[in-house]
Amino acid sequence: MDHITRARRVIELEIAELQRLRDRIGDSFTSAVQALQVAIENRGKIIVAGVGKSGNIGAKIAATFNSTGATAVVLNSQDALHGDLGVVNDGDVAIVLSHSGETDEITSILPHLRSLQLTLIAVTGRPESMLARHSDIVLDVNVEREACPLNLAPTSSSTVMLVLGDALAMVLLEARGFKASDFARLHPGGSLGRSLLLKVAEIMRGGNAMAKVGLQTSVADALSAMIRVRGGAAVVVNDATEKVSGIFTQGDFVRAFEKNPGIGEDPVCDHMTPGPITISSDCLAVEVINLFNEHRIDDLIVIDSDGKPVGMVDTQDLSRVRLI
Repeated sequence: MDHITRARRVIELEIAELQRLRDRIGDSFTSAVQALQVAIENRGKIIVAGVGKSGNIGAKIAATFNSTGATAVVLNSQDALHGDLGVVNDGDVAIVLSHSGETDEITSILPHLRSLQLTLIAVTGRPESMLARHSDIVLDVNVEREACPLNLAPTSSSTVMLVLGDALAMVLLEARGFKASDFARLHPGGSLGRSLLLKVAEIMRGGNAMAKVGLQTSVADALSAMIRVRGGAAVVVNDATEKVSGIFTQGDFVRAFEKNPGIGEDPVCDHMTPGPITISSDCLAVEVINLFNEHRIDDLIVIDSDGKPVGMVDTQDLSRVRLI
């Protein structure tokens, strides 16, 4: 096999193991999420422990919990017996990752974890292991085959652990009602933080910087209004209510012009896109990015509580404030 074929085989093997994991998700997963939720709501924390590759995966899982507002601490199993067990308190939840469930470093800390009033969740590939037998909840991550051609290097098994950790964190996030504004509070830096903290009103083009025309405005005048503000679209409003009726974009013009070059005097309502996507001015800027991606558009009309246009956002505005 060539390199590409071998790479695809690795990916296919790991996908197959993820599908097996998906089919095994059941009541124990629900119990784990509920235990995590109770601990966090009672100001407890999530203790994550593992050795080797499992330890590396555990560190990522803990980081994901922390980034979504669920306090998590990585417990180094080798240092745990030399004082680090002091980070564990009654009311916490411990997630212990070990594919074999028999690793010396893990089994040596089990008695000490069991002496505390906490819920112990085992993430293991051997439900009959010592770790599993001494845990309150067991999440089975067994694999039929590693993606390693020798069936030795942790590959499929570590991927399955990682994805299960993501599933726990994301389901817990939803169960706790964690919102974008909460995420923003924990991610104030970089473009992610800016997109989550900025409001649409702070990035839109409003007033004289927005091209606004009536239903009977000619296509030529609508283009002039767009050129004046250096925008790629004009919002079309109902002359009586001043509410949004449509949007006329450069794309609308090009498509109409290809069919009939003599459209300059036509009313813009004949060639606009009716019922355009809109967004409220008090929404978060991240929602603009989501709408652009979801609907594959480049221009978005901003409206007030009465449905009247107050601004326009296009992809250039996102670049200007370094959101993309």
